[in-house]
Amino acid sequence: MQTAINGFWFLPRKMLKFLGGLAVVLSVVGCSDKEEPAPVEQLQGLQLSEVSYAKLDGWRDDDLAQIIQTFAHNCAQISKKQNALLSEHSEIKIKTADMRQICDDFSAQNIVTAADMRRFMEAHFVPYLISDGENADGKFTSYYEAEIRAALKPDDVYKYPIYARPNDLVEVNLKDFAAELPDMRLSGRVENGKLVPYFNRQHIENNAIDAPVLLWGDDLVDIHFMQIQGSAVAALPDGTLLRIGYAHNNGRPFKGIGRILLDKGLIAPQDVSMPNIRAWLKAHPEQAAELMAENERFIFHRITNADGPIGAFGLPLTAGRSLAVDKQYVPLGSVMWLDTVAPDNEKIRKVVFAQDIGSAIKGVVRGDYFWGHGEEALLQAGRMNSVGRYYIFLPKAKAAHDAD
Repeated sequence: MQTAINGFWFLPRKMLKFLGGLAVVLSVVGCSDKEEPAPVEQLQGLQLSEVSYAKLDGWRDDDLAQIIQTFAHNCAQISKKQNALLSEHSEIKIKTADMRQICDDFSAQNIVTAADMRRFMEAHFVPYLISDGENADGKFTSYYEAEIRAALKPDDVYKYPIYARPNDLVEVNLKDFAAELPDMRLSGRVENGKLVPYFNRQHIENNAIDAPVLLWGDDLVDIHFMQIQGSAVAALPDGTLLRIGYAHNNGRPFKGIGRILLDKGLIAPQDVSMPNIRAWLKAHPEQAAELMAENERFIFHRITNADGPIGAFGLPLTAGRSLAVDKQYVPLGSVMWLDTVAPDNEKIRKVVFAQDIGSAIKGVVRGDYFWGHGEEALLQAGRMNSVGRYYIFLPKAKAAHDAD
């Protein structure tokens, strides 16, 4: 049985067991319409508490003129959604109709300044602090769009294939076979009439696979970092630039190369950063391939014509305004307030958009901040490992009632 309160939904928590012990939690969380800060129903691992805009440190300082275009793009993507909820499988449930109403109001108004956007936000959204029930502070890392050198044909320099999605890769969702099964996607291939796991990284890098080759790269380390980030800009020998986006993965578990080096005592804890890790791998080419192969996850790519790397929400990411989240808790397309610090201790207090996901981005309060493109973004993204918190902007009750 489900209950609607001010346009947000509550469902009882259900537990499903699958394959002798796989427990999957199906739940949603609601929120209140009160003006006073108040905790909302607490689910295991998630709690929302309403706050006032005055409680958002830096709210008056963020240049919200910078988000007008990104907000419009976010709305355009929301308008394409056919499902009733912004995300069917996130614990925080937002009606798509509520967001469409807000987006319609946005389109109808002449919003051109930061003050315009701030008034619009305050009129249409209520901020809620996200916590795990005990702590609102979480871990915030960051990522960037990598750069690689590549060619259309292989030679003695460009000899590492950059694969598109394999022809023999099959993806299934268990829930498609029975409603009581978990919403779990599996990637594999068919062998002797059975679905088996797809090849791991070591096999793919040492054997030809049934997949188109998009480009040929000149450096296996740079390709590995492109896979970790999910996308890159490829510079061809004639100066042409091609943007490479994420297409799929082999379904194998991810293990970060930093963790691999740490576990083997090859790098000191205080030296763990993307620039340092990349430098170490390039300085030890004989060991690099073997160590990187311990990360079984392999990413397949595609050529895109977008203005930036495409996130999981289907939009080009915006430097400094896009955030990767755990969609088990936060629905993609959500508007959020981020409060954390950059590697140089500069405050990051701004509106961001939940537009991406990541293999390592798991948890109630966990985010990955998108810095942008190039080496300067790498220097920032590679060093960020900050404590912070975030808030989600939920539609006001009036918007929910108007949409019903």
